[in-house]
Amino acid sequence: MNNPFEYTPHDSCREAFLRLCARLEALKSSPRADDVNLCRELAEGKMLGVLIAEDACGAPHTLYAFSGQLGNRGFHHRGFVGPVFDYLLPDGYFKRGEAAISRMNAEIVRFEAEELSPLLNDYNLAKQRLDARVDDFKQECRLSKQQRDFRRRSGTADEGELAEMIRRSQFEKAELRRLKQRCAAELLPVASALERAQERLKAHKERRRADSEALQQWLFTHFTLLNARGERKSLSEIFAETSLLIPPSGAGECCAPKLLQAAYMQGLKPVAMAEYWYGKPKGGEIRRHGLHYPACRGKCLPVLSWMLQGLEIDPPLDRTAQRAAAQEPKIIYENEWFCVVSKPSGILSVPGKGSALSLQAWLTDKYGEQRDAKPAHRLDQDTSGLLIATFGQRALKTMQALFATRRVAKTYVAELCGDYRTLPHPRRGRISLPLIPDVLDRPRQRVDFERGKEAVTDYEFVSFARGRSRVIFHPLTGRTHQLRVHAASEQGLGLPIAGDRIYGLPSSSAERLHLHAEKIEFTFPLDGRHYLFELPAEF
Repeated sequence: MNNPFEYTPHDSCREAFLRLCARLEALKSSPRADDVNLCRELAEGKMLGVLIAEDACGAPHTLYAFSGQLGNRGFHHRGFVGPVFDYLLPDGYFKRGEAAISRMNAEIVRFEAEELSPLLNDYNLAKQRLDARVDDFKQECRLSKQQRDFRRRSGTADEGELAEMIRRSQFEKAELRRLKQRCAAELLPVASALERAQERLKAHKERRRADSEALQQWLFTHFTLLNARGERKSLSEIFAETSLLIPPSGAGECCAPKLLQAAYMQGLKPVAMAEYWYGKPKGGEIRRHGLHYPACRGKCLPVLSWMLQGLEIDPPLDRTAQRAAAQEPKIIYENEWFCVVSKPSGILSVPGKGSALSLQAWLTDKYGEQRDAKPAHRLDQDTSGLLIATFGQRALKTMQALFATRRVAKTYVAELCGDYRTLPHPRRGRISLPLIPDVLDRPRQRVDFERGKEAVTDYEFVSFARGRSRVIFHPLTGRTHQLRVHAASEQGLGLPIAGDRIYGLPSSSAERLHLHAEKIEFTFPLDGRHYLFELPAEF
């Protein structure tokens, strides 16, 4: 069977998905409200999965799934497989526990409004009133002190008056202490009542937290998944063997786990599987209707690694080895402070989790550890072009400061899939879309206007030929995948970069990502010289 994390869909999967799309189109005019609501919700954006499986006689079967839940019917809709574990049964343990936690939430809200809030208001009013009494007395003391100071400076006060002034000062200080003590004693009952209420609220919230964690643990323990050998394992057991330790929300509810579980339960052998996006992009993600996508790694990699045991699975393509074998980096300039490297597509800038070749390792092999050669910035693995590497910590910190303060002008060239002349955008302009990592599907990034980091790119289209638009990018910030997302997102240019295996079109015939760091320009403070380097793209 195909590897669900890197694959080209089998023709049978594509044909099955097109049949599903035709069926959904017909359901839009169905007299059944459930069918119409299903289509409406799917159109808002959903991942749909297709599995081709064989029975004991070799006869093919097609199974369909949607990710997560849909509408009031939750996991169950005609034509789609059910959930791995239906924890949404109305009278089931999970829903009863969920209802109990909802009642706790309501009780906490009531307690805060009806009991805690009045006590807090009484405390604040009493404290303001008592603080005002203390402040008023302090003001009286200040005026009294000013009068005494004036008499002392006049030089006309006799010894008896001076002694009286000392006694008056001592009395006022003592009276201020006594006033503070009386105010504190007067405030104490109100403060104590407030503290007792806050402790009760804390106990309510702690009980809610404990019950919620216990309910989640019950779910993870009872949510068991089959593999092809007929063995079972719970979500808790599966994720206990990962760095996450605890299953993330929605684990096991994606298309692939549902499809595999349904096939195993029916005694079918999975043959081919694919997942397609249906409807509009959602939540700042870059998804296109009708295109296939790999399974997410955050939630699905641990789950599918278990569920696929017992099946023969295609290995992932080793693109890095293929590309690295074709080219290696080249030094195009070098001085005592830094060197300028031509980085090929397919090579990491710094070492990753695997054993793939990185530019950092190549530099160490070339110059030796004593020169301490390190990249001062990074290019994506699939991006080619100019990269600055420094020698020693002084040069590294200096160059990194230039990048951090945006005193390095960078120019990229790219080829996008499609005709820019059909876009509602000017030929040149600026894209400002804040980006945030998709923590459950790294290295993907998505647009997020609330939590994302600023990402700004200036662009200019220069030509169109052979179905591709050539564009010049000037990134003003340096976020991960910034140019790729700004090009592909419907909120950006809406044209993915040719050969982009993460955000691009599967129909792209490009053998590599058509994104190249073509020019870099800066003034280097350690020698005061101005530098400009250019390297034309090979595509």
